[in-house]
Amino acid sequence: MTDELQEKLQLLPDKPGVYLMKDTQGRIIYVGKAINLKNRVRSYFQSSRNHSPKVVALVARIADLEYIITSSEIEALILECNLIKKHRPKYNISLRDDKSYPYIKVTVEESYPRVFATRKVLKDGSKYFGPYTSAGAVHETLKLLKKLFPLRSCRKLEAPRPCLEYHIKRCLAPCTGNVDSHEYREMIRAVCLFLEGRSDAVAQSLRKRMENAAEELHFELAAKLRDQLSAVEKITEKQNIITGSGDQDAVGLARSALGTCVQVFFIRSGKMVGRDHFLLSGGEDESDEEMLTAFIKQYYNQAAFIPREILLPMNLPEQQLLSEWLTSLKGSRIVVETPKRGTKKDIVNMASGNALVVLEEQAAKIKTRNEQTEGAVIELGRHLGLTKLPERIECFDISHIQGSETVASMVVFEGGMPKKDDYRRFKLRTVEGKPDDFKSMQEVVGRRYKDTTPPLPDLVIIDGGKGQLSSALEIIRGLGLLDVPVIGLAKEFEHIFQEGSSDPIILPRHSQALYLVQRIRDEAHRFAITYHRKLRSKRNLVSVLDHVPGIGAKRRKALWDAFGSLNKIKEAEVEKLAAVEGMNMPSAQAVYDFFRRKP
Repeated sequence: MTDELQEKLQLLPDKPGVYLMKDTQGRIIYVGKAINLKNRVRSYFQSSRNHSPKVVALVARIADLEYIITSSEIEALILECNLIKKHRPKYNISLRDDKSYPYIKVTVEESYPRVFATRKVLKDGSKYFGPYTSAGAVHETLKLLKKLFPLRSCRKLEAPRPCLEYHIKRCLAPCTGNVDSHEYREMIRAVCLFLEGRSDAVAQSLRKRMENAAEELHFELAAKLRDQLSAVEKITEKQNIITGSGDQDAVGLARSALGTCVQVFFIRSGKMVGRDHFLLSGGEDESDEEMLTAFIKQYYNQAAFIPREILLPMNLPEQQLLSEWLTSLKGSRIVVETPKRGTKKDIVNMASGNALVVLEEQAAKIKTRNEQTEGAVIELGRHLGLTKLPERIECFDISHIQGSETVASMVVFEGGMPKKDDYRRFKLRTVEGKPDDFKSMQEVVGRRYKDTTPPLPDLVIIDGGKGQLSSALEIIRGLGLLDVPVIGLAKEFEHIFQEGSSDPIILPRHSQALYLVQRIRDEAHRFAITYHRKLRSKRNLVSVLDHVPGIGAKRRKALWDAFGSLNKIKEAEVEKLAAVEGMNMPSAQAVYDFFRRKP
């Protein structure tokens, strides 16, 4: 501990506040709150016998600390939540990827509000619903809303005439004044109620508006409202009654060797309307109570809607404080409760059970992934009779059209997974215009293995049969790589040919080893084809520009580098063309006129 840090510990006040611990680079590695800063912060630096491994590791990295005094513990809690969200310290429990959760945004500040998906929550007067853990769930909800309500989807309200959406009755065309803002806002109000899970209130509102429209002899409007009401009622019938009434979130927690999962059931007006699960990281040594407290702070600090009741599976040390904090966020009383019996207890147990199922599914996915990667590598090595596990595999493929733009690709898999940073592509020099896959393969492996510095592969796959394999082996062995196994993969049946054997190895039809070889071969093919197409499109561009007076090789390349595609060159104005390095106004005018001349 430095003298400066020791001095700061001596001067700590006995007041509530937030403390920030930093490492030697000045990065914030932990944020905490305390009702008494002096006692709480000093406790980290006392005897480490009672500390968890996480705290021991944290203290070893503390080089400096700061603190912010607050007037109350609630203020400290609010500040702690905001600082954790901002700095995402390494040693705090955190929601995985919480910044990327999607929301549904309703732009209620506009005359004719829009409803769309977003990942940014701004203080712009709009209403946000979420967060959702799945972008698919957001898009399904938006799709359903579009069926129920004719919402506008265009960004601007300036249009000379209604678009197709209006004619197929999916929009009321506010852009052309076909609907007044009051009627449209009534529909938006129903949308917000629906997103809050209050489908009963939506149905009640639609029924009232339908009856009023019918009484005023606005039968076309009444028919539209009737159809919306019918759709909402069908959805309402599918929702299960859970509790008597009210809005609640039932929170369940489960833990395993994989981590911690929190499941939240959303109950609105007594009905289950949805659920989401969240994975927490960084709390292996923390108690269930600490994990759940951290989740509640982070989740509800960014939640667009806070229900009247939050049901928990266990009592928390800060439960009353959390209730007061949530009340201040909501602006009305929030109850944080741990039910002991009855329906509420059953819901919380069901949430915890679902959280455990999520962890079990994660474990199954990891097992499958391991079978497809490391397991497949082991299986492939066994089928090929290799003495060393083929941890690093390099695969080569050739691509051309009748010998033109001949290219080759080399893809690398390590541990059964692609290692894209090590991929290489080659523009072949020796066979241009003369298709010869054997010579092409010899050139590419020669260029790759002329430098035998690590990393060298544990297995080389040549995409081709015996001929390709023999050509590659001639070069590889000639370069002194005598111990690296090299195999050829026949294109039609995925038969594998080895050095010194005329009989192919046939991998079991549904084996993970076969699937791995197929993935590697397909990736090499994709990478080669992509490069070949790029060169071909470049060549096509060159051939077109060859016909423009005053455009030679240098200007041609400069145009390609500046614009990147033929279409962009075609669309460019004379001034932009002239601004390209090496171009002038006459040559720019020539290019501009060339693409606009009449056939």
